[in-house]
Amino acid sequence: MFLTVTTTGTPEHPATDLGHLLHKHPGKAQAFSTSYGTAHVFYPEADDLRCTAALLLEVDPVALVRKGRGKGRGGAPDATLAQYVNDRPYAASSLLAVALGGVFSSAMRGVCRARPELPDRPRPLRVEIPALPARGGRDLVHRLFAPLGWAVTAEPVALDTEFPEWGESRYVRLVLRSDTVTLAEALRHLYVLLPVLDDAKHYWVSADEVDKLLRAGEGWLPGHPEQKLITSRYLSRRWSLARQATERLELLRLAETDDSEVEEIDNAVAAETATEEDKPAPLAVQRREAIVAALHEAGAARVLDLGCGQGRLVQALLGDPRFTEIVGLDVSVRALAIASRRLKLDRMGERQAARVRLLQGSLVYTDKRLAGYDAAVLSEVIEHVDPERLPALQHAVFGAARPRTVLVTTPNVEYNVRWETLPAGHARHGDHRFEWTREQFRAWADAVATRHGYTVRIRPVGPDDPEVGPPTQMAVFTLATAHDTTATTDTKEAKAA
Repeated sequence: MFLTVTTTGTPEHPATDLGHLLHKHPGKAQAFSTSYGTAHVFYPEADDLRCTAALLLEVDPVALVRKGRGKGRGGAPDATLAQYVNDRPYAASSLLAVALGGVFSSAMRGVCRARPELPDRPRPLRVEIPALPARGGRDLVHRLFAPLGWAVTAEPVALDTEFPEWGESRYVRLVLRSDTVTLAEALRHLYVLLPVLDDAKHYWVSADEVDKLLRAGEGWLPGHPEQKLITSRYLSRRWSLARQATERLELLRLAETDDSEVEEIDNAVAAETATEEDKPAPLAVQRREAIVAALHEAGAARVLDLGCGQGRLVQALLGDPRFTEIVGLDVSVRALAIASRRLKLDRMGERQAARVRLLQGSLVYTDKRLAGYDAAVLSEVIEHVDPERLPALQHAVFGAARPRTVLVTTPNVEYNVRWETLPAGHARHGDHRFEWTREQFRAWADAVATRHGYTVRIRPVGPDDPEVGPPTQMAVFTLATAHDTTATTDTKEAKAA
């Protein structure tokens, strides 16, 4: 993938000012690691009269397949050959857009501390991309770039120059020229419109893509005649995100028209009151907070999330630097794929990525990969296991893996009467094989602790109702030392009380 930006200058305003704007010295060739390969920045020419900066993106096709399964063209899991034989390493796409945003982030924001007068000054610019996918053809390329002040040349690339009768491919050689566009504006145009023309992204599109679109589209997208198409394609046709973006863009347009702030326009709903802010956190959030607090108490740094599901707890643990290694394990490949997208593993920095792993596996079988960790968490897991298979889970976790601390949370069935929308006699989830009372959970925890050499304490999670107890109950198992043989002291005292 290749892109060049060329500018001209004079001895008074040298073209090599481009190096200041891009924060890349014209006399150096630099390389930058990305999630899918290496981005190289170099200057084929650099003098006072003419300066060209080039961005070459070397894509690792294997990394693209491993990190992008099922995403974008060529990533379909049922098209094995297409995963490796496609245009992604060669044609400008969202891969190049992400590289632009990473390598030239300061330039894109219009920041230049060394020469603060430069970013706001339009200069002669020529942008060339030799191979650009254009779903919509030359006409769409003109409709996207021309309203932004660009003179557009989009030359179709032949399918095969040896066989002209085969006609044109869907790729074009793009050349943009302008004397009125700043470099920051040019980079933001490319950042948004390259994936729009390709009409495919190599990563999962989530809600934060709306913010990216609005940041890059500031000043030009609200009034663009193709705003609807740009928004839809950039957000991979996810209608809920596109609607959210469209509503925010309309607010921006109205604010610009009235020469006012967005907050002054969007004032139909009053700010939250103190009583709204004091509403209790959802039970799932309280549960994660209780787990994290218990892990802190245990001094755990290397943690297993067994039955990690869609990765919400893993995500919470990643936000705390005290946890140096986090492993999420689940039997569901689909759940792990969702967890990977939630965690943005394909875009995660190397240092952060080194802290987390997602593994596929079953909790009813011993697994050597799970041995040697400080703590293991089974959050809302055991109730999904058939009762006759619980002993196998107990052996795999407490007998084979044997972490120093094990946290187990499960619903308290006694609390179900407090859920107004839950019919009497029904479990909280259709997949629950059982839901235990406080006494049943305590008896199970005592038996497990005694059998495997742990002490155990039972804690409430959520509001502790004086009649029916808390909505969630948590057992904190601690591996007993040689000097501690009273594996169930805490729970026996609790029973006596």
